[in-house]
Amino acid sequence: MQTNPTPPYSSLVAVGDSFTEGMSDLLPDGSYRGWADLLAGRMAAATPGFRYANLAVRGKLIGQIVDEQVDVAAAMGADVITLVGGLNDTLRPKCDMVRVRDLLTEAVERLAPACKQLVLMRSPGRQGPVLERFRPRMEELFVVVDELAERHGALVVDLYGAPSLSDPRLWDVDRLHLTPEGHRRVAEAVWQTLGHKAEDAEWRTPMPATPPPGWRARRAADARFARQHLLPWIGRRLTGRSSGDGLPAKRPELLPYEEHS
Repeated sequence: MQTNPTPPYSSLVAVGDSFTEGMSDLLPDGSYRGWADLLAGRMAAATPGFRYANLAVRGKLIGQIVDEQVDVAAAMGADVITLVGGLNDTLRPKCDMVRVRDLLTEAVERLAPACKQLVLMRSPGRQGPVLERFRPRMEELFVVVDELAERHGALVVDLYGAPSLSDPRLWDVDRLHLTPEGHRRVAEAVWQTLGHKAEDAEWRTPMPATPPPGWRARRAADARFARQHLLPWIGRRLTGRSSGDGLPAKRPELLPYEEHS
């Protein structure tokens, strides 16, 4: 009995915000790697001449992604485009979910015809009070993702439903971005969703349990988080600034893949 081979995708363009840029998968030179780079590396190993672009910039809202990245990505003619956006909007105190839905719909309608395979995601969610506060908006966003995928033939990578990715140990100290191990699992998830043979069939499986940190350690971590991450984040929200203001796209041209390039 013959099986259908994995499609020979020869190029990838990643569109989105800090999640796709790769924070907090920090490399020795101070740059970020992340799941999209890891995925591109795997795809390049399987396909000579593989090309890769990553247009993601941290802090971008879905409107900015549509304005700054979508047309650029569509014009590249890549085989695969990944689009992850809208989550930053849901974390804002005031969020117009109708507008988020409309902008995400616009992005999908422009990207789906421009590639062989569009990939969308249900983003992962860390356990904790922040997620609980914003969970209804996140789940509303994911309903839109599912509906758009069905309508336009896109694939959906369900990271939100993966028990492993809700583990706080897979999230950086800023509590907003995945650790290198978290990014590795996301890359595996997308790899498998694209039809490739699993390299880690257990990526959804939670890590082995470890004793929880003591009270003092938790309070120290909370204080460090508030000082280093929460207060600056609030300051940016109050002044209308973003962590990505003035930053260029991570990898703005569709070029042959080179590791850590």
